Amino acid sequence: MPGNVPLAPQCPEPSGGDGPVQIEQKYRFLGEPVVEACVENGASCIDISGEPQFLEGMYLKYNKKAAEKGVYVVGSCGFDSIPADMGVLYTRDKLKGTLTAVESFLKVKSGPEGVCVHDGTWKSAVYGLADQDNLRKLRKKIGYAPVPVVGAKLKRRGFVFYSQEFKEYCIPFMGADASVVKRSQRYLHTELQETPVQYGAYVNIGGLGSVIKLMFAGILFLLLVKFSFGRKLLTKYPAFFSGGRFTKEGPTQKQMDGTSFTMTFFGEGYSEGQDPQNGKPNVKICTEVKGPEPGYVAAPIAMVLAGVSLLEDAACLPKQGGVYSPAAAFSKTKLIDRLNKRGIEFSVISKAEV
Repeated sequence: MPGNVPLAPQCPEPSGGDGPVQIEQKYRFLGEPVVEACVENGASCIDISGEPQFLEGMYLKYNKKAAEKGVYVVGSCGFDSIPADMGVLYTRDKLKGTLTAVESFLKVKSGPEGVCVHDGTWKSAVYGLADQDNLRKLRKKIGYAPVPVVGAKLKRRGFVFYSQEFKEYCIPFMGADASVVKRSQRYLHTELQETPVQYGAYVNIGGLGSVIKLMFAGILFLLLVKFSFGRKLLTKYPAFFSGGRFTKEGPTQKQMDGTSFTMTFFGEGYSEGQDPQNGKPNVKICTEVKGPEPGYVAAPIAMVLAGVSLLEDAACLPKQGGVYSPAAAFSKTKLIDRLNKRGIEFSVISKAEV
């Protein structure tokens, strides 16, 4: 058995006011002591980090130690990146044939009170973008094995593009989903000899007015994040620089009640008996993961159920301990079934021959 499962170091807690209290989501500063203590004392650990540098840094430093201790350290078990990582697996399992490529599109819907996120997530983005060079160095040090491209190569979209499916503009998703899914696909290919799936993550932003606002805000953000003084301004005044989307107070209860998310997956691949190395994809599938407010409702649900799966599905986990991404750890477990029963729903929208 994996032993006790600490859920750390960030967890939304109820407060006496209108909104939740949240510890700042800066795993790069606060997360490692928890991982180190768990590994040294033989306890498995999960977190809800959305910071690739922390997640991959923990893999570099503690993967071998965790394997020796027989414990599991599973990162990004919140909204980053359970819906995306498990959604790709779900899409793969529902396609009759070989899935070779998936794109996901995230849409967050808000009620009349609007949507708001705690500034801990904002700070993670500030420090993460400012430290891209060190992330590249870290990945070079890890020496990841390349993930082979099977089937037609998935084309990268532009920074802003119009989606005919949604009739609105989209941009690449700047969170951890793409890197987490790639780690999972690498593991599933190298360790379980499963066909790797190419993946692209995007987010719907709305009409042309939203694009213009985002471009101005994005340019200012990228300019300021390069300098220490700029980073101090960004972290001190998150509401001003994000147009009220990120605040030190976080969302109110009414905002959380009125917010939900939908992540739509468009997959393509090859029918049974068709060689993925020859010809164009000839089957498509569309699936969906939907749930309540992402940061304070869906994230804790995913986190707790990941912990339950770690404890109750021990026989279905990877054969040895280590530092894992969600789909690598939980691909053989009942996590998706548990999520479906608790309000994070996975479903097939359509299947089609090309």
